[in-house]
Amino acid sequence: MAILKVAQIGHPILRQQARTVPLEELRTPGFQAFIDSMIETMRDAAGAGLAATQVHEPVQVCVMEVKDNPRYPYKPNIPLTILVNPVLTPLSETKFENFEGCLSVPDLRGIVRRHVELRVQALDRLGEPIDRIVRGITAGTFQHECDHLQGTLFIDRVEDPRTLCTWKEFARQHEARFREHVKEIVEHYGS
Repeated sequence: MAILKVAQIGHPILRQQARTVPLEELRTPGFQAFIDSMIETMRDAAGAGLAATQVHEPVQVCVMEVKDNPRYPYKPNIPLTILVNPVLTPLSETKFENFEGCLSVPDLRGIVRRHVELRVQALDRLGEPIDRIVRGITAGTFQHECDHLQGTLFIDRVEDPRTLCTWKEFARQHEARFREHVKEIVEHYGS
C-alpha cells in the first residue's frame, strides 16, 4: 500500500471519463493493491471518498468511508464501501442542497443540489454485485464520488457561484446552519 498523489483542479485527468474495469483485471493482485492504496490515501487525507481519477487512474473505481470524519463532522457514518463500475439511478426527482468540498479542489466549498434517493448498482472489490438503495446525505456522497468517474467536479454542479466559500469561511458563516439542514435531512430520509 502507498499514499497516492491526489490530482488538483486543472489537471486533465479530472476531466477524463474513466473506463470500465473488466472482472479479470479487478481480481489481479496489482489492482487489489491499487484499491488498498486508494483507501489508505482517502483515510490519510481525511476524505469522505476518493475516485480513481483523483489519483491519476482513469478506471471506474471509487472508495468511500465516513467514520467520525474531522473534515465532515456532521456527515452520517458510511462503512468502507468500494464501488467498481457503478451505475446510479435516481429513484425520485426530489433533491436537497448539499454543501460540498473535494480533495481535488482544495479549500473551496459550495452548494450542490443532489438526488435524495438512489439505487446503486456496482461490483465490490471482489467482483460481487452490489445493488442497494442510499438516501440523504449518504446519497450525496455517492453522487459526488461517481461524478468524478465521468469527469465532473462538484464545482460544475454549483448553480449559484455566490455559495462558493473557503473552508474557514464555511466554518464561520455556514456550518452551524448547514448542520441543522443535515439533521433535518437525516431525520426525514435517513442517512
